[in-house]
Amino acid sequence: MQKEIIISGFGGQGVLFAGQVIAYAAMDAGKQVTWIPSYGPEMRGGTANCTVVIADQEIGSPLVKNPPLAIALNLPSFDKYESEMQAGGTLIVNQSMVDRGAKRTDIHTVFVAANEIAEEIGDKRLTNMVTVGALLAALPEVTLEALEAALKGHLPARHQHLLPKNYEALRRGYESAKEQLAVAV
Repeated sequence: MQKEIIISGFGGQGVLFAGQVIAYAAMDAGKQVTWIPSYGPEMRGGTANCTVVIADQEIGSPLVKNPPLAIALNLPSFDKYESEMQAGGTLIVNQSMVDRGAKRTDIHTVFVAANEIAEEIGDKRLTNMVTVGALLAALPEVTLEALEAALKGHLPARHQHLLPKNYEALRRGYESAKEQLAVAV
């Protein structure tokens, strides 16, 4: 088993942290993992993305060209990665930042109102965790419980008080995507 994931958005949306927490959850579960961040020099507001590769065996290359799984937190990321997705793959899209529907019909495109869900929970910074939760609906190798444990184990002490809201964001995103993926099957 090898799963390749790209997470993309603007700097400041928590793109890199989203990839890190997925990587930590898989690593804590005994999987082989790579995580590679990429961001422009301006960081906040510029483009940011990261790749995560999860495997049962040693990973030959951490590079991902046509991902089977991706998260697009904004319109430029959706425009770029929709065309690069592997046929049959799943693309999680932050519907709050995208003003168009899917062009491809050979992939599962899951639209999640991540900004609105995060604001309902009480913190707009949770948008990334909403989309990570949604991704888990298409990534059975990483469970919600494993991701929650990774958050608890790797979140800095000064942010531990945010765990309940992060858990809620993960679960809300997961449920939203699970419903859409069940309809698509």
